[in-house]
Amino acid sequence: MLSVLIETRNDEEGLARTLASLIGGAVEGVVRDVIVCDTGSTDQTHRVAEHAGCQYVTGGIAAGIRQAKGDWLLLLEPGSRLVEGWIDAVVAHTARQTMAARFSRARGSRTPFLARIFSGNRALADGLLISKLQAAASAKSAGSAEAIARGLAAKRLDAEIWVAPPKQEHRSPK
Repeated sequence: MLSVLIETRNDEEGLARTLASLIGGAVEGVVRDVIVCDTGSTDQTHRVAEHAGCQYVTGGIAAGIRQAKGDWLLLLEPGSRLVEGWIDAVVAHTARQTMAARFSRARGSRTPFLARIFSGNRALADGLLISKLQAAASAKSAGSAEAIARGLAAKRLDAEIWVAPPKQEHRSPK
């Protein structure tokens, strides 16, 4: 029913945290497949995906959408964690809606109002539940999961997400 796509680059620790929050969905049969869409990692991202039983594709989100088996896709940032209760909210939404949806931020994960205004808000920070057809159409002009999520009208799910911390670029010592 649901394919989870996580677009990542050099974030093996964040990926592991996100995958752990999906276990309940896999056990209940809601998560059909998890696809890690790599955009050039040089760390052990592929090993984390492999050990967790995920499909691993290179070439970004478009390649992942083509591989997805579910009619609905859940796009997540590595490091984000779904809060207990997300499964029921996703199942209810996909049974009666065609519109995309986002999670609400967990209380401890909410950014103060002024900080949201003055910081670059990540469109994918709240996750995105989207039909495969809509995602495939959007992916033709969008080069990333973030670009698919940006500016997309979406409902709010009655479920929460712990937002991934902002990604820090790791620089190797010279």
